[in-house]
Amino acid sequence: MFSPEEKERVWEYLPQAHALLVRSSFRVTREVIDRALHLRVICRVGVGLDNIDVEYAKQRNIAVLNTPGGNTTSVAEHTLALLLALAKDLFFYDRKVREGEWRSRYTYRAQELSGKTLGLVGFGAIGQEVARLSLGFGMKVLFFDPFVPEGVLQGAQKVSTLSELLSRSDFVSLHVPLTEDTRYLIGREELRLMKPTAFLINVARGAVVDEGALLEALREGWIRGAALDVFEKEPLSGDHPLCSLPNVILTPHVAGLTQESTERVAVQAAEQIIAFFTREGASHEA
Repeated sequence: MFSPEEKERVWEYLPQAHALLVRSSFRVTREVIDRALHLRVICRVGVGLDNIDVEYAKQRNIAVLNTPGGNTTSVAEHTLALLLALAKDLFFYDRKVREGEWRSRYTYRAQELSGKTLGLVGFGAIGQEVARLSLGFGMKVLFFDPFVPEGVLQGAQKVSTLSELLSRSDFVSLHVPLTEDTRYLIGREELRLMKPTAFLINVARGAVVDEGALLEALREGWIRGAALDVFEKEPLSGDHPLCSLPNVILTPHVAGLTQESTERVAVQAAEQIIAFFTREGASHEA
């Protein structure tokens, strides 16, 4: 077992490996696969496979597995935490109290979630769990996902276009994998469609959003604010322009990392590997 920083040690032991268990921070490139001469299976501890060269692994007859569902609750709850922090402007008020500005309570910046419209881009397991939690707050829920039918969750309304979702929503939350189709899914044109009072939440993958366009939107007031757990380049440097903006909340790709989910996905990954080698058949092959 190695930390992502121990790349030289990982490289040293790769020729002996029959299986690789990796998180999102370790990239399984063609070079890694070629060095792992005995490799038969790669298991992603989590869901997204954008850090693995899946096609090349398949060419080498190497199975690629993941652990869907293991961090669904954690990511959904983190999304709701960001949603509430944006709606209640918690970080503004925290900062003002620390600065001794008690009269900030009379700025009336906070708003209720009840009656507001949440737009979910992507309606898989995480998107649906976010919807269930949000409906409990009395929110109206829209979703855009060409692969999910209407009626999959009572109370959530499917819309036919991304443009419609963006223009109608008070909060937009992203829950799609990073593919060639979703790269820069939210760019300048899409941000312009959002309400000037709306917020954007991204707990999916950084490159789903064009960061340059988002910076412009936040600075120019096209949208009110954003909350980001993922970034185009990670780790995010402290001097990144996003860090200087008062209307954005930043977390270090931790939406899926809770004490419970970390244990859950580790056990699932180990069970997948054992099932693969005992010929019981792993259940979540890419």
